[in-house]
Amino acid sequence: MKGFQSIRPEELTGNPFEMIGTRWMLIGAGNKEQHNMMTASWGTFGVLWFKPVVTVYVRPSRHTYGLLETNTLFTLSFFPETYREALNFCGSFSGRDVDKTRDCKLTALETDNGTICFAESDLIIECRKIYFHDLVPANFLDDGIEKNYHGSDYHRVYYGEITGIYRK
Repeated sequence: MKGFQSIRPEELTGNPFEMIGTRWMLIGAGNKEQHNMMTASWGTFGVLWFKPVVTVYVRPSRHTYGLLETNTLFTLSFFPETYREALNFCGSFSGRDVDKTRDCKLTALETDNGTICFAESDLIIECRKIYFHDLVPANFLDDGIEKNYHGSDYHRVYYGEITGIYRK
């Protein structure tokens, strides 16, 4: 992708707690013509089944959920702090109701594999879904977890094998 350098997962630098929990990210799915993205501050990086993986958490009520269900690939896009307002917007409005790419003045790109990402991001992680499961309240071992849910809109957890990492 023009303007980005491809790196191996072992070359990724940065504190994952800061990257996900503080900077936030956009989870993107679809292609340049039909896509959506949502802001997320929950997720993990790690190794599973001898593969470099990420996990992302998406509620079934989110528009991005449907695109994750129908596409094999998804991306995580990380942005400089100057895009905080855009990330707030993408976490507050549904792609069913607004054109987030247009309204946030973002430039949609496709990775070499054809999934959506954004030119303004400084780090893009492309992933291939390899597993999912739905959170089940009966399995919550901490009573405080339930306060994150209203109306039984429990997250689906997607596990994605990292297939590409691109940085500026």
